[in-house]
Amino acid sequence: MSEGLKFDANDDAYIEELTTYVAMPTVSRDADAETMHSAAAWLASQLAFANGRVVPTAGHPVVRADWLQASGAPTILVYGHYDVQPTGDLAEWKTPPFELIRDGDVVRGRGATDDKGPVLIVLKVAQAFMAQEKALPLNVKFLFEGEEEIGSPNLPAFLRENAEDLAADLVISADGAMWRPTEPSLSIASKGLVSLDIEVTGATDDLHSGRYGGTVANPVHVLANVLAGLHNSDGSVAVHGFYDGIPELSDSRRADIAAVTFDDEEYRKNLGLDAVFGEAGYSTLERLWERPTLEVNGVKAGGKYTVIPHLATAHISCRLVPGQDPANVLRAITSHLTQLDYPGTKINVKTDKGGVPAYTIPADHPSIRAAKAALEVVYPGEEVLLAVIGGTLPATALFEDFLGAKTLFFSFATADEKHHAPNEFMRISRLREGMRAWEHLWRLLADGPHRLAPVVRVKK
Repeated sequence: MSEGLKFDANDDAYIEELTTYVAMPTVSRDADAETMHSAAAWLASQLAFANGRVVPTAGHPVVRADWLQASGAPTILVYGHYDVQPTGDLAEWKTPPFELIRDGDVVRGRGATDDKGPVLIVLKVAQAFMAQEKALPLNVKFLFEGEEEIGSPNLPAFLRENAEDLAADLVISADGAMWRPTEPSLSIASKGLVSLDIEVTGATDDLHSGRYGGTVANPVHVLANVLAGLHNSDGSVAVHGFYDGIPELSDSRRADIAAVTFDDEEYRKNLGLDAVFGEAGYSTLERLWERPTLEVNGVKAGGKYTVIPHLATAHISCRLVPGQDPANVLRAITSHLTQLDYPGTKINVKTDKGGVPAYTIPADHPSIRAAKAALEVVYPGEEVLLAVIGGTLPATALFEDFLGAKTLFFSFATADEKHHAPNEFMRISRLREGMRAWEHLWRLLADGPHRLAPVVRVKK
């Protein structure tokens, strides 16, 4: 093994490149095609050594590249995304969201940690290998998409059509996050996701609240009752069939979770709350890692004017755990809602496409062992925590379905860095730590006791 790559003496050059990247407002939900293509082209130029290229899809383009000159070595597929979430309320941002601002030991900007900073880490590692050793230690394919934040709607078709070209022994995701900043961690699971809208309609039009008040049902009142009825008073979901398929939480798993350092009081204080709340019979960490959720993400109706709205809408999302089938969960919720009867109103359910099942990778998987070893080099003396991502990465299930490959989460974002929220940031120290860890990971997967075994693929 070589003595190791040499990275830049300071972080300024990396931050300058990340500044350029973050300045591209790649909000996949509503960005124009030119903006998304420009960001994809920038990524492709970073991968020129591997024939980086922009490939169209039915939606936003993907970026592909391949370096396949390590004869006899394993092949990995590096995944990430260049799209970002909407900014939310600009008034809540300390600085403009698409201007990367250095603030002490962090950089702030939309996409800094989800997922542009973590993607930049991989690019810099690959470039350093090529500049200093003229080769990568193993075969690497790159796939960066522009629709992860809207559920990767066009990724299934792309994977189906390009499964042979994308075949790999392992997928490594630059997306995801470490559990917390105080210790290195690897995620061995992520939650699934389904979402839907509940619409309650009343009269044909909005009504004057003085002329019609007290004589018609108010869709907002009805929607409030509907939403309140989705949970029992003990915090459990009150939808028949919602929990179907989930195995009992074993005593051994509960013991493993109880052994993880976690302070409920600190958790509460950091959120600015006077109490935590959730499904009865489970600890806070058990709820975060092992239990499904049903959350109301937003309610829309009327406004600050004197009408009875004719329409009230709520958006619902559910994070799923192993054992739950996304389609069955949607059916259970739809059945629960359509059986409700509120005179003078109608309840309509609109389910979103692209339900994602929960994902798991065994704790003893070779890639987990290699990743732990790499982190132990970068963070000597610290135990590597095996954690669960509460969020959802749609690509993981797709990679397993179409490529027959497991996904290793190896991101140097951290869960507290305001992903999807105003003032998203990334710790500057993670850039260099991440580069060193990716370097060691690639070397370990290519050679020695952690070398990847080839995946036997079954054609779909």
